[in-house]
Amino acid sequence: MGNICRSPMAEVVLRQTLAGRGLGDRVTVESAGTGEWHVGDPMDERALDILARHGYDGSVHRARQFAGDWFARYDLVLAMDRDNLATLRRMAPYEVEVRLFRSFDPAAPEGAEVPDPYYGGTEGFEEVLALVRAASEGVAKHIADEID
Repeated sequence: MGNICRSPMAEVVLRQTLAGRGLGDRVTVESAGTGEWHVGDPMDERALDILARHGYDGSVHRARQFAGDWFARYDLVLAMDRDNLATLRRMAPYEVEVRLFRSFDPAAPEGAEVPDPYYGGTEGFEEVLALVRAASEGVAKHIADEID
């Protein structure tokens, strides 16, 4: 929602996953929130810490808010939860692929979301990292299949 926890963690992990598959220079990965609360702010310190502990660097991230005219720039728009999914679908000026991020994780149940760790402790950020890692593998496979 505010682009300081889940979505920037997913951006960093997905970008690294795609690079590891040789797709890093063929795909642009960006994140943005549906709300304006944190525009311009860095990633939540807890998210940065968890990412760093696992070999990821999120230090350059600055929160942004998604704008409707961005749909023309992307082939795929991913949402962390059903509320953001509904917001993005309402914003879309035409039919565009907007899906839940976890829909790419074959082990996730249908409709599975990435929970918002903002009001919790470190364990919530660890959970988010595990969930976005699993889904990132599925997103990378989807993209590879689409490119080939």
